[in-house]
Amino acid sequence: MIKTIKNMFIGLKKYSFLLKQLVVRDFKVKYKRSFLGVLWSLLYPVLTMSVMALVFTQVFKMSATGVNYLVYLMSGLVIFNYFSEATNLGMSSVVANFGLINKVYIPKYIFPLSKCIFVGINFLLTLIPLYAIILLTGTGINIYHLLLPFVVICLFLFVVGMAFFLSSIAVYLRDMFYIYGVLITLWMYMTPIMYDFSIIPEKYQILFKLNPLYWFIKFARDIILFKSIPVPSVWLYCSICAIVPLMIGIFVFRKTQDGFIYYV
Repeated sequence: MIKTIKNMFIGLKKYSFLLKQLVVRDFKVKYKRSFLGVLWSLLYPVLTMSVMALVFTQVFKMSATGVNYLVYLMSGLVIFNYFSEATNLGMSSVVANFGLINKVYIPKYIFPLSKCIFVGINFLLTLIPLYAIILLTGTGINIYHLLLPFVVICLFLFVVGMAFFLSSIAVYLRDMFYIYGVLITLWMYMTPIMYDFSIIPEKYQILFKLNPLYWFIKFARDIILFKSIPVPSVWLYCSICAIVPLMIGIFVFRKTQDGFIYYV
């Protein structure tokens, strides 16, 4: 496994220009003929949050104990949106580039990785409206915000691992595109984004804690909403939820990539 990771880093250095071009291409394709262009990266989470906030506060009377609900909602939403978009694009990345793979030799892992980086840049842009809401609602910023890059890195590693795994499965099982659409919807409701985790019956809470996104969101909310340093166990769980899926994703991708050419 260590040798595989070392070879991947060597390949990334050699093909860094191609990786950059793939990310640039994704930006051009996504915002082609768009009047607002990259501004949609700022507007989309705000508009989504506004709709969800209206529905869950006015219709379902949702709230978060002791904190501002808009910040609570937005802090979970930006993390889940990154995970959802990056894994969906990463899953289809190898299949979508079969034409290129058939013509020249390219390390195949570059394709799902480029999608995670592309969506990751959009994710960083969504932090701008998040912090605008933090300031406008009076939640405020504290020194512990300097710790947030840790959870961003953990989230990125988790997403990359998931993208490797899903892109490998999707080559052999195209039904995965439809199955994952159902799974991601279930995953959203199993993640405390719009509801307070405390409303879940205690006997079921362990099931929700098996969700890696729970720990990433909890880490962020401990700092943003509760103005405290996450306890050591949260740091540990975030690290495990980042490294283990990444290792699994690399392992599965490495074992299956040689057969991709036969499933064009």
